[in-house]
Amino acid sequence: MAAVRPFRGWRYNPELVGDIASVLCPPYDLITPEIQESLKQRNPYNVIHLEAGQGLDWSALVEGQYDGAAGLFDAWMRDGILRQDTEACYYLLRHSFPMGGEMRTRLGLVACVGLDDYRNLQVLPHEYTEAPAIRDRVALMKSVSANISPIMSVYRDAEKVLDPVFQAVIARRPDVDASDDHGGATALWRVRSPDEQESIQRFFHDRPVYLADGHHRYEASRQYQLDRQAEDPAADASELACNYALMTLISFDDPGLVVLPYHRNLRGLADEALARVAARLNDVFRQEPMTVTAPGAIVAEVERLGRDRQVMATIGPGGTGARLWTLENSAVGPDWGPLSVSEGWVLEEKVLRPELGDATLEHLGFLHDHDEAAEGVASGELQMAFLMKPFPMAAFEGIVGGGQRLPRKSTFFYPKLPTGLVINRLDGKL
Repeated sequence: MAAVRPFRGWRYNPELVGDIASVLCPPYDLITPEIQESLKQRNPYNVIHLEAGQGLDWSALVEGQYDGAAGLFDAWMRDGILRQDTEACYYLLRHSFPMGGEMRTRLGLVACVGLDDYRNLQVLPHEYTEAPAIRDRVALMKSVSANISPIMSVYRDAEKVLDPVFQAVIARRPDVDASDDHGGATALWRVRSPDEQESIQRFFHDRPVYLADGHHRYEASRQYQLDRQAEDPAADASELACNYALMTLISFDDPGLVVLPYHRNLRGLADEALARVAARLNDVFRQEPMTVTAPGAIVAEVERLGRDRQVMATIGPGGTGARLWTLENSAVGPDWGPLSVSEGWVLEEKVLRPELGDATLEHLGFLHDHDEAAEGVASGELQMAFLMKPFPMAAFEGIVGGGQRLPRKSTFFYPKLPTGLVINRLDGKL
């Protein structure tokens, strides 16, 4: 169903830039001023110069913000800092990272995926987007005529059809093998064999891909495509790079695919409003005290108990102890629909909105760090924290596969992919 194609990627020349790990950076939405300065100091060729341009406030686009990035990109290609592969390849990424005291490893296929209208259900989104971030990424693409950062997407391969292909690839010597300062490691192989490429294309021919992280980049690519086609009707040719987005595709079944929760919090409510929210909580959920107190232990217990029921935990108000909340079956209405599998949806739509109305989002916040949420309640900055379990991937696949999007901040795919391993130019053919 999805058009997943090999391409002639542009990659750093290690003979000129040194350690490949030193030229990688996070995606744009994780870049802070401190990260930007640190990466610039680490290597003058770090891809941060292209990904972030002259500024970091992607919500307030400045005219010419990416002119300098475009000039650098041209110079790096001209001077051999970046070199284009001579033949179209898929690229196989093995990304290892520490988590919870152990190493996790995931495999991702780097490819160009055909851009399409969401209504055709070939590429499936699960989040809503905001226009300023899309405008910023369109501006970058128009300046550099390239996809710098890959979108993370997932696909289903329960039968492990691609496993023999991937195992044959990683048995060979990698083209890139780099370790970072945080205990992680990145390896990259080019997949050049016609038989391996054909197996990959055939596999994806009749199945969709699900956007995991990078919705703004996908919609920016789609806008860039439509703009190009409006300027030149011939730009819709299937072999042209502007009709594709750079993605790293990871199997739902990969043991290294980690999805963490976003926790909710409340702030700035009057005492009366907070009391109404607490009363509504008791109408929808059954509560009980928790014996664990550390935020990490609370989240682990919510995840354990949440395997067979809908639960969440709270800290606060007023720094009071943690409580476990279990959704009451009797509270579930016949019209709740498939999104009611999400405790976050139930909390927002059946507890907060009935009491706070249009002011809900003024008082509702989202954090993926449970320690930060707990500290916010302890300090009084937050009135209440709701510690959630990860969104179940089976429900993710069913809901998103049916064309629906999830409640805001339902997933945090961890960690985000490194930027700079492979770049795809959007001028000309793949």
